Amino acid sequence: MTGFVLKMIAIITMLIDHIGVIFIKYNTPEYWLFRGIGRLAFPIFVFLIVEGFQHTSNIKKYLLRLGVFAIISEMPFDIAFNHSMIEGSHQNVFFTLFLGLLCITLMDLVEKKLKNHDMIFTNVIVAYLVITSCFLAEIIKSDYRSAGVLMIVSFYVFRNKKVLQALALLIIIGALLGGSISYAAMGAMLPIFLYNGKKGKSVKYLFYIFYPAHLLVLYFVQTLI
Repeated sequence: MTGFVLKMIAIITMLIDHIGVIFIKYNTPEYWLFRGIGRLAFPIFVFLIVEGFQHTSNIKKYLLRLGVFAIISEMPFDIAFNHSMIEGSHQNVFFTLFLGLLCITLMDLVEKKLKNHDMIFTNVIVAYLVITSCFLAEIIKSDYRSAGVLMIVSFYVFRNKKVLQALALLIIIGALLGGSISYAAMGAMLPIFLYNGKKGKSVKYLFYIFYPAHLLVLYFVQTLI
């Protein structure tokens, strides 16, 4: 299974999740089915962020893309889920992905710069970076908040060790997310385990464009209905 296929699974399950939120009555069996399927999306995006970090030729441009689309997507996100042009109680997932990618970028930089220094000192700096990133995610109330950042950090720490990534995901769900529906996210590990390490078809901007676009489309369909 290529990176392209993983990305398509994440996009489709995310779309199903958002259809459930916007169109299906809360707390019905259909609602929880759609939301359960949607739980697969974020761990796959997390896995792809870590893969992208390991293979990108320009981490600054990668961070810039995430940051720019976090800003671009915020108004469509607020309109779709809160029917408001500006709403500060919940920020879109790009902010979480940006903070997580920034954190592991700085972690990698620290580990390289301080590789000849005392390991305890290096670990203290890394811990500070992770705590700060999680704190920022909580402050701005980005999607998945600190749990989302910790998923990215965990998948980075256990890169190329999918069993440990699965264990870390399970622990984060149990400790920070709670709710039985959140455990459906473990289903994301099946396609991740089937990933063959190949990029597949190049669609660099597909997710970036699809995310704000599909939110606007869902909102306009809702208004028409």
